[in-house]
Amino acid sequence: MIFQDENSFDIAAKIERMPCAILPIGAVEAHGPHLPLGTDNLLAERLARRLAERTDSFVLPTLPYGQVWSLQNFPGSINVSNEALVRMLYDIGESLVRQGFRIFVMLNGHLGNAVALKEAARLLYRDYPELKVYYFFYPGAKEAINEVRESPSSHSSYFHACELETSYMLYLAEEHVDMSRAISDPPEIGLEADCTPTPWETFTQTAVLGDATLAAKEKGERIIEATLAAMTAMIQEAKQRIHTGKEK
Repeated sequence: MIFQDENSFDIAAKIERMPCAILPIGAVEAHGPHLPLGTDNLLAERLARRLAERTDSFVLPTLPYGQVWSLQNFPGSINVSNEALVRMLYDIGESLVRQGFRIFVMLNGHLGNAVALKEAARLLYRDYPELKVYYFFYPGAKEAINEVRESPSSHSSYFHACELETSYMLYLAEEHVDMSRAISDPPEIGLEADCTPTPWETFTQTAVLGDATLAAKEKGERIIEATLAAMTAMIQEAKQRIHTGKEK
């Protein structure tokens, strides 16, 4: 259910029945020649809608800006600080608690946001322990990725505009993908990049961290459905605990 489409007269009763709010969080940044600047927003928003359908939850308006320090010098990228992002997420969570929500899902489409999401969740846990806060970034996807991936990973923890992310887009937002412009440009990322601030232009000129030409809708479906199942299970369990607590 789309939260911003509701009205003030009816919303309180609906929150009582549907205590979970999902916030899609993305970014505006370079994604090579074949994907749009808003790729992370599209993925987060469309994933959020599918998750909301499976869990009977509200989808909040997308938070479209993220921490993109690594790609801030690429054409089209817009960066906000971790501090600004943490403050925004905390304030949104605080408002949700006051409205009666019991579960706050921060559904992240951009890995660069991870630090801010975790910090905001910890602050909300400290101040509002009754609010269950999740920060999701494709949980439960590892096994599916290992099954379908054909190209080697350019980095141990992140991926970008590559076989994986392009496959996600082909499954969730195919109309925004131009596979005729997909390229293979796997960079060499040294260990030092994990140990010191390293702008991405030092190892890539395209922002494509792998072989986007190997992307396929079927690969995206396998991975996305796996992560949807994992997220759905966690939310449903949290809702069950809330329901059980109310009955006591």
